[in-house]
Amino acid sequence: MAELLRSLQDSQLVARFQRRCGLFPAPDEGPRENGAGPAEGAPRTPGLGQLPAANGKGGGGPANGLRRVAAPQAYVQKYIVKNYFYYYLFRFSAALGQEVFYITFLPFTHWNIDPYLSRRLIIIWVLVMYIGQVAKDILKWPRPLSPPVVKLEKRVIDEYGMPSTHAMAATVISFTLLLSTMDRYQYPFALGLLMAVVFSTLVCLSRLYTGMHTVLDVLGGILVTAVLIVLTYPAWTLIDRLDSASPLFPVCVIVVPFFLCYNYPVSDCYSPTRADTTTVLAAGAGVTLGFWINHFFQLASAPVEALPVVQNIPPLTTNMLVLGLTRFAVGIVLILLVRQLVQNLSLQVLYSCFKVVTRNKEARRRLEIEVPYKFVTYASVGLCATTFVPMLHRFLGLL
Repeated sequence: MAELLRSLQDSQLVARFQRRCGLFPAPDEGPRENGAGPAEGAPRTPGLGQLPAANGKGGGGPANGLRRVAAPQAYVQKYIVKNYFYYYLFRFSAALGQEVFYITFLPFTHWNIDPYLSRRLIIIWVLVMYIGQVAKDILKWPRPLSPPVVKLEKRVIDEYGMPSTHAMAATVISFTLLLSTMDRYQYPFALGLLMAVVFSTLVCLSRLYTGMHTVLDVLGGILVTAVLIVLTYPAWTLIDRLDSASPLFPVCVIVVPFFLCYNYPVSDCYSPTRADTTTVLAAGAGVTLGFWINHFFQLASAPVEALPVVQNIPPLTTNMLVLGLTRFAVGIVLILLVRQLVQNLSLQVLYSCFKVVTRNKEARRRLEIEVPYKFVTYASVGLCATTFVPMLHRFLGLL
């Protein structure tokens, strides 16, 4: 079993997949494939057989012999693309697991498809993403070695690899939608299952193509998500009744996620994992709070039957399409304005409190600044998306 796990974690397996799909390192990158270090000036990190000494937190290698390092690699190769179909397919698929997708698809689902589905989807997604992000900084397994792997993304290159949260997000979104809609809407189950499998498979394969994860990272993400879906599925109906919870519920919704973010596992070096985790938890807290406010103050435009309700999927008409796109455009503009405004205000307040120079971007990485400003910003975004945007839609006659 240990030998199988090591083979699934082998960077050469990822490199072979990239070559099969027409992605190659530039000619001047090749000579280092057999063990010479990264390019001159690039940060050096230990590879296989070069595990760092234990230093208290996360030091040393795991007993099963799988690789783990103290700091992820920060080296990105130049590359040659020989098959642009796969290149654009997998780059697009990779974007389906990033913030730009979440901040568009999830609000669109709420405003134009079904608020009950969006609430269930967001809460399960938040749970899965938090577990995945924390697992990364506890396991501290590296991303694939480069070379031989070509790495196409720079932002998350400093994060650890196991499990792949892209794979987890794609799996939980597609199959939560499938399980939540099969008893609410009438459609061929085989078609829904096919779409869920295709969506999650494309995102998972994109993590190999972009060189961000090993096969073991991706399979681990899928397996963890499948287990979490099975364990939480019996409690999904409770999510539909959260808006009628106790008046103390909003306090818990804000305090608990903030506590989890502020006590995020300490990493040996900075990575955007904590910031991303705070973004996800804060957005989930804001959305949940928004649903509670809508119910408590009766702000919902009209009573909507809770899950499950079997109904036909209405045919898409030109008027529906135009109305949906208009709602989406209005909502996204308001969300972006709120995000920018709250982010600027929260940073100004925090910089003033901790006597930090305003232009010091490195200060944003400090725990006492990064977590509060991220949390306040994205909790505001979630609250805006579920409460203020529908109010604006109703004011403009878009509902």
